[in-house]
Amino acid sequence: MKIAMLAQNADLYSHQRMKEAAEARGHDFDIIKTLRCYMNIASRRPEVYYNGEKLPHYDAVIPRIGASVTFYGLAVLRQFEMMGVYPLNESVAIGRSRDKLRSMQLMARDGIGLPVTTFAHDPKITDEVIKLAGGAPVVVKLLEGTQGIGVVLADTDRSAKSVIEAFRGADVNIMVQEFIKEAGGTDIRAFVIGGRVVAAMKRTGAAGEFRSNLHRGGSAEVVRLSPEERSTAIRAAKAMGLNVCGVDMLRANHGPVVMEVNSSPGLEGVEAATGIDIATKIIEFIEKNAKIGKTKTKGKG
Repeated sequence: MKIAMLAQNADLYSHQRMKEAAEARGHDFDIIKTLRCYMNIASRRPEVYYNGEKLPHYDAVIPRIGASVTFYGLAVLRQFEMMGVYPLNESVAIGRSRDKLRSMQLMARDGIGLPVTTFAHDPKITDEVIKLAGGAPVVVKLLEGTQGIGVVLADTDRSAKSVIEAFRGADVNIMVQEFIKEAGGTDIRAFVIGGRVVAAMKRTGAAGEFRSNLHRGGSAEVVRLSPEERSTAIRAAKAMGLNVCGVDMLRANHGPVVMEVNSSPGLEGVEAATGIDIATKIIEFIEKNAKIGKTKTKGKG
């Protein structure tokens, strides 16, 4: 097979691992810088160009689109979809997962466990928003934030109000969520491929840090999921329409709650913690499923 990966940084661990796994199984694998692609949006003849040349036909494309280039990256991916190239994750599914509010609404519709989440535009009703979230402490999140950036823990109603009003004064959209104290600064990432949880790790934040992101000094270890946690992860992936994703959950007193579904999860932490060859499992999934034109939405929004 001929496989393309859309990624800005070819040297990242995850990207090199998938390239190695694909080539070890006899596939051609090209890493294409997303922002260097440009498109000819012609009637019935969609084309993608790269470094001055029209790209050849690929059997599959792996989108590893950075959050900062989501809009352009999804446009490029849609072009591949319209050319009949099989996407590991479809553009529509990635768009759902990148929109924090939309993803929460979709999961709520499907009855998936979530932290109490509130959203409003008018800063005059900040007190009501905090009250709806259960009162302080609350977590205030930028809708466009990633990797723990733009996430603030407000310990008191007063500090929560100040943070919310500051964000709204800067004209950025935020969500306010209940703080799951019993999680104790840890979360679980379940790695889902093709509707199955293939690996899971527990991430613990650095001392004094409520965010458990590994690049913020957190640590990871293998964890055994309960049947409810496994089911929650699978249902969250299905709600987004993602074939491959990382589902981040907290262990609340009333059961697992989903914090986020990541459409481009990193492999380094989970492979190191579990010893599982995730990269090869992803390539095996592509081998079994990649067919020309096998895209549910065919580039449609």
